[in-house]
Amino acid sequence: MTARSFLSLLLLLTAAGRTACAQAVVEGRVALPKSHAAPVMNKRYEIVTKAGVLSTSPPVAVVYLEGPFPKPAALPLLQVAQKDFAFVPALLPVEAGTSVEFPNLDDTYHNIFSYSPAKRFDLGRYRSDERPIPSVRFDTPGLVVLRCDIHEHMRGLILVLDTPYWAVTDPDGRYRLPGLPPGAHTLKVWLDSRTTLTRPVELAPGATLRADFP
Repeated sequence: MTARSFLSLLLLLTAAGRTACAQAVVEGRVALPKSHAAPVMNKRYEIVTKAGVLSTSPPVAVVYLEGPFPKPAALPLLQVAQKDFAFVPALLPVEAGTSVEFPNLDDTYHNIFSYSPAKRFDLGRYRSDERPIPSVRFDTPGLVVLRCDIHEHMRGLILVLDTPYWAVTDPDGRYRLPGLPPGAHTLKVWLDSRTTLTRPVELAPGATLRADFP
């Protein structure tokens, strides 16, 4: 390796190190609503409706950072399965532009559809062995409510976000958002279909900000 090549490599590694160090972190805890359901030992979540408000049971929240972030060149293909007559996961946050597959893992037909303004679709009836697996692209930010035309009790939620930075809290409300760009942004917390909390944040390069939502 020549001296010039070594210097170029050193400058490249230094720049990469500075970029990594410049990333900020937000972490904290969200005060989740009390759950009246019995403890779920297998960590299975369901969507419940109370007075027209949709939420998860047991409760969790989605914490996300809003801002003028660049769009990625490609997004991963995600899945929401139908298993044991329920949507798994029950709540899936995705970045706008993401495609989601809906594999049927039950030994019966399902027919997944949504009438939500953010995305209206109807996949029709299909079995577990049918290919290709039906998929939908979610381009518009908003909450999409999933239902099954055959099994009335089934509910699922896809939260379409205009950001790549989000995290689902644990059952105690704790969350952590790493790898964030420094600067002034808006931090939001989705609690249910009618409740979104908002607060401005100033992220310093390489620093960790504690942001709790009581």
